[in-house]
Order: sequence, then structure tokens, then C-alpha cells
Amino acid sequence: MSVETILIVGGGISGITAAVEAAEVGYNTILVETNPYLGGRVAQLNKYFPKLCPPYCGLEMNFRRIKPNPRITVYTMTEVENVSGQEGDYTVKLKVSPRYVNEKCTACNACAEACPVETSNDFNFGMDRTKAIHLPHEMCYPMRYVLDRDVCTDSSCDKCVQACKYDAIDLSMKPETVEINVGSIVYATGWKPYEAEKMDNLGFGSVKNVITNMMMERMASPNGPTKGRILRPSDNKEVKKVLFAQCAGSRDENHLNYCSAICCMASLKQATYIREQYPDSKVVVSYIDLRTPGKYEDFLNRIEGDENITLMKGKVAKIEEDPGTGDVIVTAEDVEGGEKIYEKVDMVVLATGMVPSVSEDASLNFEENGFILAGKSPGVYSTGVAKRPSDVTSSIQDATGAALKSIQSLVRS
Repeated sequence: MSVETILIVGGGISGITAAVEAAEVGYNTILVETNPYLGGRVAQLNKYFPKLCPPYCGLEMNFRRIKPNPRITVYTMTEVENVSGQEGDYTVKLKVSPRYVNEKCTACNACAEACPVETSNDFNFGMDRTKAIHLPHEMCYPMRYVLDRDVCTDSSCDKCVQACKYDAIDLSMKPETVEINVGSIVYATGWKPYEAEKMDNLGFGSVKNVITNMMMERMASPNGPTKGRILRPSDNKEVKKVLFAQCAGSRDENHLNYCSAICCMASLKQATYIREQYPDSKVVVSYIDLRTPGKYEDFLNRIEGDENITLMKGKVAKIEEDPGTGDVIVTAEDVEGGEKIYEKVDMVVLATGMVPSVSEDASLNFEENGFILAGKSPGVYSTGVAKRPSDVTSSIQDATGAALKSIQSLVRS
């Protein structure tokens, strides 16, 4: 007899979609996420393209679907340790890491105000700092603080405990192992940005005013490290000329040999951030090919209509720093002009590619670049960027299909 429960591994937009779609037609779903919050990369975005609306709107609607639904069980800070069994009857071991904050938390912030320890803010890609006990971000689900014991190592420090009026902080929490039975599994493990440090010629890490596209999203976000102001990192100067270097590591046999699908649209979107914030600013987008298929052509036409945005066909060869001003000197190819050009700009944004978050798992089949094809046995599926590079809209559509496949698997077995 089939176990009428579906496991969704990954709580980003794809995993959330698969979980709610399956649950709302009557199937129990268990949603597992390694972070202390749901939402994945989408939670880090400033706006979606092409409508340029904030992602929290879509996430909030999904959270409202999750919260009252008794068929959805959510585990955060949880990893899959082992999978065994067959379609219709899988046994899965989950490792749940301690949050050190329980369900009594009201997100009042008293604990963070009392905490004496600061650490780099991973949600903002290290562009600012946060307390050892903190809310992952302002709209997180669950709306509950988390304590990073890797940086809060002083066992005698209990200032956060003393500050909490609700007995929500429990420093004695330990890791737990939970065993569950499910009938099918959907991997929605998402992606991580390609490591820009690996591209020596593009200056990330050595040239202060070179950032990545995801760092730009956080910088432009109202809840980001600069409260939405786009400022260059070295001196907080307003940026009046910015260059976007497309395919930073993508379509390159030495790094990622594939196109990450979303980088062109992401950079065009981010160009609008700069132009709206600084009306006299200029933007250069250096690209190999502009990939804006179908409905995105209208967005490209809008960008091309802005005389302060230059779309230059040609790959960036080298990025250096002017030591006197902190400006960025870019050497690039201008294919249409048939020459090498040198641009001096305030800041460069590297359009780094998407790398699958899961690259090793004995129960899964992978394609050559590490994206998940499917499980090694029927009943295990993949969706979203775990499956292939894709944008939010495509990921949601694919996740709905994955939910249907997982339900079919239960019925079939």
C-alpha cells in the first residue's frame, strides 16, 4: 500500500509551489529546508522581471497558503541524511539542526539588542553585519529568530536568554534525527551563485568596487545592507556609471559551460534600478548574446529605448582598479566597433551564473553539469533550478508539474 505523503526537499519558490499544489488537492506534504526560513533565492531579490514587482508579495501569498493547511509540515534547518525504499514506500532520515529559539518567539528583537556578538550577514552576502541571534530577514517564514552557535561560542553568555520575556530561547537544544515514510520525493534544492573569486581577470575580491548580481539585488532592496541605496562599496559614493559584465563564468569551458538563462534579464532589470535611483546615471551592459526570449522582448525594447543605457556586444577581458580614485577600469571587446575599448566606471556588476546546490547524492541521477535529472528509482523527481537553470515563472510552472508527477507516483504505487 502506498504511503500518501510527498517529501519536498528544498523550501525555495519551487519547493513551496510543489508543496502547496499537492496539499491543496488532498495530499500530505513534508517541506524540508536547510535555511532557517523559506523562500530561497527569491527572498533575496529586490524585484521580479519583467513586471518589476517585489517578490515578497508572491511569497507572502504562498506563506498564507502554507500556514493554515494541516496537510503541510515544514522543517527548517533540516537536511536529508538518507533515503531508502522504493516508489510508494520510502524511508527518509532527516537531520534537524537546533535553532535555539522555540515557537514562543514573538520577534520582538529584545534578544538581538542584548546580544554582544556580531557576525557577517550571509543573507546580504557579507555586505553588512548582524547579531549572533537574529531574524534572518524582515519577512521571513517562520517569523522566528535563530542563534548562530558557530559565532556565539561562550557558553556562559546568556544575555539573550535574560532579555527574552517569553522563554523562547533554549540554549540546551540538540540536533535531532527524524525518520519519516513517504510515497514520493521531489528535489527542489535550488542554486547558489558561481564563485566570482574563481575568475582572476574579473577582479572580484581584489577590486573593491566589483560586486555580483545577487549582491546588487540585496543592495537595491529596502531591507538590504544600504536600505535600498545603490552605493559603491569602497566609499559609499553614489554610482553614476555602472558596467554589467555578462556571462561572468558562464558559457566558458574553464568555469560553467552552460548558459544560466536568467542573467541577461537580471542585468537589464538591475539597470532600471540604477536609472530610476540616479536619473543622470549611465549604464553599460557588455554581453556575448542577449537572451530575452518571447514575452521578455518587450522588456528589452524598453531598455533599448533609454539613451543612457548602452548595450555593447563584447566580452569583458580584464577588470582593474584605479588606485587613486577607486574607479574601475574595464578592458572589453567591442565586436560591432571592431576594437578593444577601455571604460572607467564607478562600479562593475558581474552577472555570475547559477550552480546547482546539490552535486552529490547516491540516490540521484545527475547530468554533466550537476543538475538533477531524476532519482535512480521511480518516484523521485526534480524541479526548478535543481533541474535546469530557469527564471521564477518557469520554476513555478515546472514545480506544479512536479507536484502532479509525485501525486501520480502515489496513485500508481
